[in-house]
Parts: sequence; structure tokens; C-alpha cells
Amino acid sequence: MSGTNFLLDTNIIIGIVKGSDEILAVLQSRAIETDVCAYSFINRIGLLGYPEITDLEVEGIQNILGIMRYLPITQSVEDMAIQIRRQYKLKIPDAIIAATAKVNGLDLITLDQQLSNRMIDILSIN
Repeated sequence: MSGTNFLLDTNIIIGIVKGSDEILAVLQSRAIETDVCAYSFINRIGLLGYPEITDLEVEGIQNILGIMRYLPITQSVEDMAIQIRRQYKLKIPDAIIAATAKVNGLDLITLDQQLSNRMIDILSIN
């Protein structure tokens, strides 16, 4: 995947949109720029499908997503998500995020420590 190195989880994208010092520090510490990042279809649904989202928040999210690479669902991601969900008992969205990162060879950036810890094992799946 040319030029794309990272998959951002929903919590990271929200932090970018809101200008969270914590999130910006995480990205700066790893020298991560949004133009080398991707997001999954499931992130987009989670971000833009929030019932109380404001027009300003929609605009901010769309601006950030417009810089990043969009990754749609593929059968290989579906198959990997099924395997991950069965093996690690993750929630469906987390299994999809993990599978998307694994199938596309991307580092997952997330604040979800449980998911982050699971990624170590998930990356070893054949």
C-alpha cells in the first residue's frame, strides 16, 4: 500500500477533529502525519453515524477523512475479521478494524489498550 503506513481507530480520528492534546502528542511522538494514514469503512460509520453529531463536527470529520486513504470492506478483510472475532472474542467493529490493519499491512493506532494488546497476537495469524 503505497505511502500508507497506519490505520487510525475511531478514537484517534475523534481526537484529531477535536484537537485533543493527548492524541496530537501520540501522533507527534511517532511522527505520524494524516496523509500516510487510512481509515476503515467502519470508522466512517461510527464517526458520521453518531446521532447527536453537529454539522460542524461532520465538516471537521469529512475534512480529516479527505486527507486519509479510505479502505472499504473486502472479502479478505471479512474472512480475517471472522477469524479474529472467533479466536479473540472481540466486538465486531474491533474485529473489523484489526482485520483491516492486518490484511493491509498497517500499524493500528488506537487508544483502546485491549485492542492494542490483542494486535500483537493478531499480527501473528497466518
